Amino acid sequence: MFTYHLPTDEFVRAFLERQRNEPFSYDPVGVTRGDPPRRWGWNIDRHRVLLGRGEQAFMAACEAITAWQMFPQQMAQLYWPTTPLHAGNTVAVRFWAAPLRMWMLFPARIAYTVDDELDALGSRVRHFGFAYGTLPDHAERGEERFLVEWRTADDSVWYDLLAVSQPAHWLAKLGYPYTRYQQARFRRLSGEAMQRAAVSPS
Repeated sequence: MFTYHLPTDEFVRAFLERQRNEPFSYDPVGVTRGDPPRRWGWNIDRHRVLLGRGEQAFMAACEAITAWQMFPQQMAQLYWPTTPLHAGNTVAVRFWAAPLRMWMLFPARIAYTVDDELDALGSRVRHFGFAYGTLPDHAERGEERFLVEWRTADDSVWYDLLAVSQPAHWLAKLGYPYTRYQQARFRRLSGEAMQRAAVSPS
């Protein structure tokens, strides 16, 4: 959704209520669970950063994911960061599109959550996070996964952001270079936000 006026909380609540029963705007839902296959017209983007080492860094990173702190405040406002990480919960992300002098409000729904521990060649790997997918009023279509990984073999803790997307709205298609620039900026700032959170847990 695009608007020339800064959305109020009441406006966003009504907007999200209208999205409650809308279907995902892409398929297959859950495409980010593994390595997404290459498809014509779709972008696959990944950003992976080291957060620290040890259980304390992992737990701090999990808390940051739970509080949606991976959303960089300098470019994105989430409605609302108190939303529990449960599949089916819906949120909206607000961006300021400077070239258009417009606000963009993007709805998304949590597609799945991750909280597991796997054995990999004799070492343990713990994962925590979730993915959300776009709804029809989103300017893009696709899915984005936010994951924290603790590899006990070397005690390293990683933040892994994986996104599969393509433009949906005609303005997103027209402004494709700008959209790709902002997506890359979001990934970089999200990684930096998670690095700060892992060092200084809330």
